[in-house]
This record gives sequence, C-alpha cells and structure tokens, in this order.
Amino acid sequence: MIKKQGLITAIYRFFHPCVLTVHPDYENLEDFVKSLPARFQNGEGTVIHKGRNELRKMEYGGQIYVVKSFHRPNLVNRFIYGVFRASKAKRSYLYARRFLEIGVGTPQPVAWMDERVGLLFGRSYYVSCLSDCPYVYSDLFNRQIDYSEEVVRAIGRTTAVLHENGYAHKDYGRGNILFRKQEDDTIKIEIVDLNRMHIGHVNIKAGCKNFERLPATPQMHRCMAEEYAKLRGFDVEKCYELMAAYRSTQDGKIDGLY
Repeated sequence: MIKKQGLITAIYRFFHPCVLTVHPDYENLEDFVKSLPARFQNGEGTVIHKGRNELRKMEYGGQIYVVKSFHRPNLVNRFIYGVFRASKAKRSYLYARRFLEIGVGTPQPVAWMDERVGLLFGRSYYVSCLSDCPYVYSDLFNRQIDYSEEVVRAIGRTTAVLHENGYAHKDYGRGNILFRKQEDDTIKIEIVDLNRMHIGHVNIKAGCKNFERLPATPQMHRCMAEEYAKLRGFDVEKCYELMAAYRSTQDGKIDGLY
C-alpha cells in the first residue's frame, strides 16, 4: 500500500510541479505536504467542510493536521495567481504567522503549497495544526456557555489588537472565531480562514463595521464595544451605536462559515 501511494505521488508530482513553504519547526512534514494532492484525490482524511473549498483533518506521524484545499480558479485568475498574485494558501500562511507575532491567536501554521502547470496556477493547500478550541462563535447561541460574556469581551479585545496593527478580517463570521476557557480561567480566542484580509489603517467606522457579520444581542454589542473602545481609545457609546447599526443591515442574511 505504501509503495502504491509513493508511485501515485511520484507520478502526480511529475505532471503537476509545485511550490511550497514549510514552517521551520515542521520541516519533517515536507513529504507529507507534497503528497497532499494525491491524498485528496484518494479521499484520505476526515472531511470537516466541503464546498468551493474543502477542509479535512489528516493524521501524519501521530499528529492531526487541518488541511484546506482551495478550489481551482477560472482561466484568467489561474494566470494571475500563477505569475503575479500570492495564492490564498500562501496568504493564509503568512497572515497566520503575522497574527501570532502580534499576539492574536490562530492555529499554528505549518505549510502552504501551490500546484502549477507551466505559468498556470492549479490548486493550493494550506496546512495548520488542529486547534484545541472546541467552540465557535455560533455556539454562544446554540449551547449553554456559562462564560459567554467573557468570550464576547475577549473577542472585542482581540479585534482591537488586529485593527490597531492594521488588519481587518474580510470574512469575520460566526464560524471563523474559535474559543475555549483555559485552566487559568482566561479565554483563548483563535481566528481562522485568513486568506482575505484588509491591510491598512482601520478607523472607528471601518472597525465597528467589521463586527457586522457576528450576530449579537444588545448586551453582547455593549460588551464588545466596551473592550474594543478601551483598547483603541474610542468613545464607547459611539462604538456601541455603530456596531448595532451595521449589524442591523445584516438581518436575514446567511453568514458563511468558510
């Protein structure tokens, strides 16, 4: 079985050249990363989400990793991504490393890989460690979370740190914020799905608008506004009004998860 897998991988690599980066702490995973196209083709791993993009949990060397396979773009974008623009997988990896540098939680980035055929871009893959956060933002409404206010306040602070450092997540939805309560009773927040990011100054309006895809009660908006405003030096009441107003424009819309 191992020899057969190796042969399939070798044939695939021959016809599908790739470019990749593996985190220095995970250099031993390079062969695993290079084998991802064949592993996906063979249906390996456990599917977490399947749509335009696909997420799978995969075990390798006794550890579990999360691999995101991004869909193949149209022909024009295949050339653009192949020559000029960084792939979504590469951006996810670079943003994840930057988030950790500024103290914002995200699953440990492991690697990214792009497939290419000549100058044309194929598919890209992003690998991260499996998060130890068992809950997502939507669980605040679906489960009994005794420390929900602490979570909401932590999200307000985390978002403020992102914005202060010039980053605003463009898909800041209910499925892309993970959390758990740690042994020291602090709240751990992790942000995922990092391939779409605004980079630059984030003013009070843009900052409060960034919360619009997160459903919230008035009390939740109040808690987020208090923490967000405190760290950014904004007026609490103004932030609260803006968050509530921007969220009201989203009522009835379906927030994407990935």
